[in-house]
Amino acid sequence: MPDQMPAISLVAVPGRRRATLEAARVIEDAGFTGIWSPSMFSNVALAEALALTTERIPFATSIAPIYMRTVTDFAQSAAFIHEVSGGRFRLGVGVSHAPSHVRMGVTPGKPLADMRAFVEKYRASEGLGPLAPVVLAALRQNMVRLAGEIGDGVVFANASRSHMGASLAALPDAKRRDEAFSIANMIPTCISEDREAAKAVLRKMLVHYALLPNYRNYWKEAGYKDEMTAVETAVTEGRQGDVPKYLSDRWLADCTLFGTAREVRDGVAAWYASGVRTPIVVPSSAAGNQMKAIEEIIAAFR
Repeated sequence: MPDQMPAISLVAVPGRRRATLEAARVIEDAGFTGIWSPSMFSNVALAEALALTTERIPFATSIAPIYMRTVTDFAQSAAFIHEVSGGRFRLGVGVSHAPSHVRMGVTPGKPLADMRAFVEKYRASEGLGPLAPVVLAALRQNMVRLAGEIGDGVVFANASRSHMGASLAALPDAKRRDEAFSIANMIPTCISEDREAAKAVLRKMLVHYALLPNYRNYWKEAGYKDEMTAVETAVTEGRQGDVPKYLSDRWLADCTLFGTAREVRDGVAAWYASGVRTPIVVPSSAAGNQMKAIEEIIAAFR
């Protein structure tokens, strides 16, 4: 087992929810450092189940959109999960993206102001018992700075490793030194001896993010202006199917993990070296579904 294990992303897909909980127990026994669950298929519900079906492993939402529930409802759920899990839960929250806002039927305000108001109201909740620590999703420095001011941690998704130092520079020195302050990143990961097949899987997975303006602006800032400008041109010209070919190998190597088990393990070590305390591998497979991808990740880190 490597000296520094990553955390792992887990989704409770309909029809495989019991299998997901069984996978969580295997992940715990294998020594992974956490389970972080993205927003699809109610990650708060999954967190409640993880509180009762696992015993030692920390777990978190990554992320729950702040517009999905009332703040009071989030606080009640987070306090319950925090208590029954013995303090292993972190509530990861974020403002999400425009397409999600449309699906939720909400009209958000300014991201920084909305996040500040959420955390203030969450922390002001009374009569619920201790609340779970709250971790803020961020990409660019203003939200990272806010996480350092009012949060118990920051979580990125699909971040650029080469740009992580610049991102973390927005945190106060005390937070960068505080081991209790979460610094996490969700990293799309595909293990395969066929590196081209693995890269194709990840490109397909990341097209959705490349179509989001806030991600493109972040990646431009991180040094990928040419790639993101090409994506924008393709979308403007109605060539959305061409988007994957503009996600360069250089960009892919900076934002994802792919290749052999050894290459992925070395990549996790590099993410630790970048200042990320909790690298979170987000499993995809060139040979099957999420369950197959989880098997491949577990085998790689045993």
